Amino acid sequence: MKAVFLDRATFSDNVALPAPDGIDDYTVYDSTPQDDDIIVERCVHADIIITNKVILNRAVIDRLPNLKLIQLTATGMNNVDMTACDERGIAVKNVAGYSVDSVPEHTFMLMLTAMRAGVHYHRQATDGTWQADGRFCLLDTPIFDLAGRTLGIVGKGAIGQKVEQIATAFGMTVLYAERAGKPPRDDSYTAFDDVLARSDVISLHCPLTDDTHHLINDKTIGKMSKTPLIINVARGAVVDSGAVVRALANDRILGYATDVFEQEPPPADEPLLALKDHPRVFFTPHNAWGSENAQNRLWAILCERVSGFTKNR
Repeated sequence: MKAVFLDRATFSDNVALPAPDGIDDYTVYDSTPQDDDIIVERCVHADIIITNKVILNRAVIDRLPNLKLIQLTATGMNNVDMTACDERGIAVKNVAGYSVDSVPEHTFMLMLTAMRAGVHYHRQATDGTWQADGRFCLLDTPIFDLAGRTLGIVGKGAIGQKVEQIATAFGMTVLYAERAGKPPRDDSYTAFDDVLARSDVISLHCPLTDDTHHLINDKTIGKMSKTPLIINVARGAVVDSGAVVRALANDRILGYATDVFEQEPPPADEPLLALKDHPRVFFTPHNAWGSENAQNRLWAILCERVSGFTKNR
C-alpha cells in the first residue's frame, strides 16, 4: 500500500520513524501547508495518510479516490471530517496512551517552576541581580512547597490518575472534579465548584468539548477561594486567556503555567504573552507529550495499528 506522512517535523529529528509493515510505497514530508490543492496533490494516490495536525476536510477527502485510512499521530481527531470519512468508508485511527509518563512529569515541571518562581530566580542568578545584591541568597519572591497543598484535577483519565500518584508522593491532597453542574457520580469525585473553592492548584487534563470550552473563565475564577495556581496541559481553549490576564492583575489567582494555547503557535497579540515576565507564569510550546520515550512509544503503537489495517485488507 502507498502511505504519505504529511508532517514528520512534528516529531524530533533524532527519533526514528520507519515505515510501518505493509507499506511498500512511503513518502514523507516535513510539513504540509494548509492548502487543499497541495494536500490533494500529495495524497491523491495514497491509500493511507499519516498526519498529526493537517486539517483533512470534506473538500480534500472527496478528492482522494484511493484513500482507505487516515492514521493520526495524536489522540485528538478534530482535524478530520469524520462524517465525510464515514460516508466513504474511510477508517480513521488515533494513537492513545503514549504520553502517560511524559505529560504528568511535564505537569509537575510546570507546577514546581511556578510555585517556586523558577524562571524568576534563574534570571536573577544569571543577569547580575544576585551579584549586585551581594547576599548569599535571594528571596524577594515567596517560594511555596507542594506538600500539604490541595490539588484539584479536572479530568480523571490515565494522565490525571498518574498526576494524582505523583501529587500523593509530594504530600498533596487530591480532589477530582466532577463535570461542571453535575452531582458527583461517586465518592471519588467532588463537585466542580467545591474543587474550585478548595484547591491551591488546579490542573487541567480534560478534552476540549463544547462543555469544556473556556471552562476556566471570569465566572469560574470567581469561585476560586484560595487564589490557586492554574496548570493547563489539556487544550488552550479550555481556558479563557483574557480571564487569566484579568485574574492575575487582580490577584485572584497565584499564577498560570501552560503547555497549550488557543491558537498554536500563539499570535503576537495573544494576551497571555504579556505575562511572560510574571514570576509565576511559565509557558512551554505544546511539547508536554513529547519526551523521547513517548515519541518512540507513539510510533510503535501507530505502526501496530497501520500494519494491522494492511493485513486485513
